[in-house]
Amino acid sequence: MTGPAAGTVPRPVPAVLAVVLRGPEVLLVRRANPPDAGLWGFPGGRIEPGETLAGAACRELAEETGLTARPGPVIDALDAIGDGYHYILIALVCDAPDGAPVAADDALEAGWHRIAALSDDDPRFSRDVARLARKAAGR
Repeated sequence: MTGPAAGTVPRPVPAVLAVVLRGPEVLLVRRANPPDAGLWGFPGGRIEPGETLAGAACRELAEETGLTARPGPVIDALDAIGDGYHYILIALVCDAPDGAPVAADDALEAGWHRIAALSDDDPRFSRDVARLARKAAGR
């Protein structure tokens, strides 16, 4: 297994992604802060001490969009490693909430995106957004 040189990346931080589906659409937020500032991705963030995966996903969704949803299963886990960070991202599918998302906290925008229109190569989206959205829709 290879990776960055020792000492260049801090200890991994566990985090969640809330993959919220509504029919043929998925909820995305445009991130205000690094990593991935300016890119569209799933609502999510660090897991607080003593917090469950489901609890963290619901909290982050509410903080970033004002919406509440019922958490479902974990569909994937991936690494986000960059200059000065290493997150272990755990993606959970969440049932579609009622209401319209309103960007808050570290989200610049929030909105529904058609899964069929997402592309793995689109530079406007964080890595794995299209793949995870398709995986969640096919669960």
